[in-house]
Amino acid sequence: MAEVGRAAVRDPGALLPGGFWAAVAVWLERPQVANKRLCGVRLEARRSVALPRAAAGPRPRSPGEGLGPGQTTGPARGTAIRGPGESQPRHGQRENRKEAAAVARLAGGFGPAGEAGVGESDSPASDLDSLWDAFFQSLDGGHPELLAFLSGPAAGSQPEAPSELSVVLRTLIPKTGPRCPLAVPRRELVVQDVLSGTVTFLPLEEDDGGNVKVETSNVYQIRLSQSQEEWFISILIFCPERWHSDGIVYPQPAWLGEELLARLARWSVESKKSGFKSTLSLISIIKYSKTYQMLKEKYKDMVKVWPEVTDPEKFVYEDVAIAAYLLILWEEERAELHLTAKQSFIDLGCGNGLLVHILSTEGHPGRGIDVRRRKIWDMYGPQTCLEEGAITPSDKTLFPDVDWLIGNHSDELTPWVPVIAARSSYGCRFFVLPCCFFDFTGKYSRRQSRKTQYREYLDFITEVGLACGFHVEEDCLRIPSTKRVCLIGKSRTYPPAGEVSMDEQRTQYINSRRGHPVSPPSEPREKAERVRNCATLPRDFIDQVVLQVAHLLLEGEQLNTGSASSSSSKAWNRGGSLSLAEVARELAGETLQRLKRECGGLQTLLRNNHQVFEAPIGMAPLARSGLNPLRDVLMPHMEGRASLKASRPASCERESSHSRLERKEATEAAALGSKAKTLLGSFQDPHVLVLQSPPRWLCSAFGQLPVCPRASRAAAATDTQEEEASSVSCFCHVRGVHPGSLGDCRLCRFR
Repeated sequence: MAEVGRAAVRDPGALLPGGFWAAVAVWLERPQVANKRLCGVRLEARRSVALPRAAAGPRPRSPGEGLGPGQTTGPARGTAIRGPGESQPRHGQRENRKEAAAVARLAGGFGPAGEAGVGESDSPASDLDSLWDAFFQSLDGGHPELLAFLSGPAAGSQPEAPSELSVVLRTLIPKTGPRCPLAVPRRELVVQDVLSGTVTFLPLEEDDGGNVKVETSNVYQIRLSQSQEEWFISILIFCPERWHSDGIVYPQPAWLGEELLARLARWSVESKKSGFKSTLSLISIIKYSKTYQMLKEKYKDMVKVWPEVTDPEKFVYEDVAIAAYLLILWEEERAELHLTAKQSFIDLGCGNGLLVHILSTEGHPGRGIDVRRRKIWDMYGPQTCLEEGAITPSDKTLFPDVDWLIGNHSDELTPWVPVIAARSSYGCRFFVLPCCFFDFTGKYSRRQSRKTQYREYLDFITEVGLACGFHVEEDCLRIPSTKRVCLIGKSRTYPPAGEVSMDEQRTQYINSRRGHPVSPPSEPREKAERVRNCATLPRDFIDQVVLQVAHLLLEGEQLNTGSASSSSSKAWNRGGSLSLAEVARELAGETLQRLKRECGGLQTLLRNNHQVFEAPIGMAPLARSGLNPLRDVLMPHMEGRASLKASRPASCERESSHSRLERKEATEAAALGSKAKTLLGSFQDPHVLVLQSPPRWLCSAFGQLPVCPRASRAAAATDTQEEEASSVSCFCHVRGVHPGSLGDCRLCRFR
């Protein structure tokens, strides 16, 4: 036996030991959270057993090792798990020793003792009985060391008392892919001894004769102990010299003692409780993993030819994951209802239509409807049916011949999907993946402050489904999105004969949400999506607002940074700073109303003109460089280009594939940077405002502008053609000193 890791846990919120068992539940139910090479786990069965501690013989105990009867807490057997934030304070732990036996029971993870997990048959329960009986007989036969390891530290003042254990049979499901196509699920027994604060993992292997036994070489244990009011979590391996790591199900001991231990220590003291169910709780994880890998390999080339402006990897793999989930969900439904024909569907608000394309290609008849046509629609082919049109919820917008309605990020249609499904036919079901928050007539308004807006909106859609007569189930998808909770309505709460009365209740509920019986339904989106980022405003209007704000800043408080040696020169005006509210008060009402129709309004317009303004949130100062504009503004770009070759390792494996043109540009950029330093080395404090484009329209508005006070040492201006071709200009504003045109400053012609 060897300890591969030990971590001290600070518990200011008095969450231990309940928090420890909550952390163990995460590793037991969702090991893929820590081990990214796992797809998930299937909890098959559970039972309670008694292990006599006397069988292990007396064994010395280090001071503070283990959890005695007066040091353990937890809810009573048969009750729900006490969350990390609900554990008893330390002074009440002695009275709650017996409650610890059920902290290890995972909330909703199992049925009663000996029953199979959700969606499983009774065979895993009988398997667990036979496996544990055979293992226990082998312990009595000649494995005293393993029995002592399983028993954990001594349990206080009653070493002869039997210890009540909770034994779980689970199947670990590895990810399958091109790199590991032969990965197979592995089963293991998990033995939890709450009184001793240990949980032991016993991997199961099948020998050549078909007999399943415990593989003792890969047995490990997670242990909670307390010493002088300080908590410790440790991970121990039974036979470290025989440990076999496959890199997937059984990682390296160093990973257990570092990565896993650190996560368990952090999870143990986290008081935050998730308000969502575990991932993929309604379908078979093994089937999902195989289907997802198959679809991912089949449709991965869509990323290379994606014509939309959206992120191809995000949208392609998200729709692949959703399609894999629906295919398994529908496959299990056909098996449950003894159906042979594949389910039909309609995707309301299908967007890019990739989900419709995948489901149709996999044999499910269906179509997608969206208010706007996408460019990628032309790439799918005739077998994918996509329609362009607006959907207005009414008695005419029903689909009686369809099995499933899909609302994948359907926005305004999300609350209407259960309604349309309920009114279409008694056999119509729905699947919604809510994203943006909409009610029946507009944006959703929050009513509770104790929940997150997302959780409250999910509860609202669930309420809509219940009001429409559905049994609503919730599940969490594995997609690259923060909004990944789906709601499914597969069955009804009423018989077919009660459809008329149920429809009256639906209508009453919808009218109560609208606020008035004659309120119109939500308006469909416009066919052409408007650009509202101030980019489509007339140029004259934008210039007028920019000039007005610039005047306000220059007339405000000045920041004097003029040269002390130039007594005849006036102070350098770098402009002041104003809040957006102060700027808005100076603008005309008609101008403000025009800006309010754009997303972001005035702040967006100022940020679009970042070459003139420096506009953090709430402020609108003029853009200005630091005391060394050469380094602050010009050089980051050049030095970044020049450092391409310098930052490349000498032994780069892809050196041969680097472009010659890239190296040539980097060399030229380095030479250009050196030339800039030579040209402008005498300018220690030029006080320039660096712009990314020639500001001739801005300069002409302010009239004849003076130049930098030290520009007299610069060479004469270049010809007009070279000045027009300049891509980097400066705006030197020093009143009363060396009056001249913009081209008089040496920086203006630097390129």
